[in-house]
Amino acid sequence: MDDIVTIFRGMGFGKAEGAEVVPEYDNFDFLNTLADHPARDMQDTYYLAGAPGPHGRPMLRSHTSAVWRQEMGRHEPPLRLVFPGRVYRRDPADSTHSPVFHQVEGLWVDDTCRFSDLKGVLEAFLREFFGADLGVRFEPRFFPFTEPSTEVSIECTSCRGKGCRACGRSGWLEILGAGMVHPSILARAGGAYAAPGMRGFAFGMGVERLAMLKYRITDMRWMYDNDLRVLAQVRG
Repeated sequence: MDDIVTIFRGMGFGKAEGAEVVPEYDNFDFLNTLADHPARDMQDTYYLAGAPGPHGRPMLRSHTSAVWRQEMGRHEPPLRLVFPGRVYRRDPADSTHSPVFHQVEGLWVDDTCRFSDLKGVLEAFLREFFGADLGVRFEPRFFPFTEPSTEVSIECTSCRGKGCRACGRSGWLEILGAGMVHPSILARAGGAYAAPGMRGFAFGMGVERLAMLKYRITDMRWMYDNDLRVLAQVRG
């Protein structure tokens, strides 16, 4: 996570961290996630006991974008921040999933940024993190809080695009999601964010997934089992 944040700091991003317990509004409604979206179901999200506040039920955040409303309220645009931290989802613990994991999400808002800027930032980051000769691919996807949205894939780190078991013979690995911030979010933020011509882009990535690909780790549970053989490699 430190390595990821350091790369983005070199591109002019600041860092912001927030509470892991957030109101439902910050985690979902502010980010354009509709009331009937499956991610809001009890089987996917950790809601906490207690009476709902003015912004809904308290919950364990399911992504670090839950910090957006707070930071946009503190800072006028231009805004350029990354949000590293721990997040929670009701996923089973297996080789590629964990109910507790880490993300780094990013947000850039001003009146000049474009989708081409988003592509340039992400390509620069991925090639710095994985290697300068890395192939990077952008494909259209849907996310509630961005429009247009894209899924970013990298050339398989095991076979270098030739096709292997790790990449399902495709030669590519999905690595993160991104897109231009949905106009309704800027409108909810209000103030200068709602001004005509204001726009932004956002991205998010799982830290464990990046580490698994970079260091050829085949089971996410190794990161949490406190196996001295793994810890010795980290220290080294």
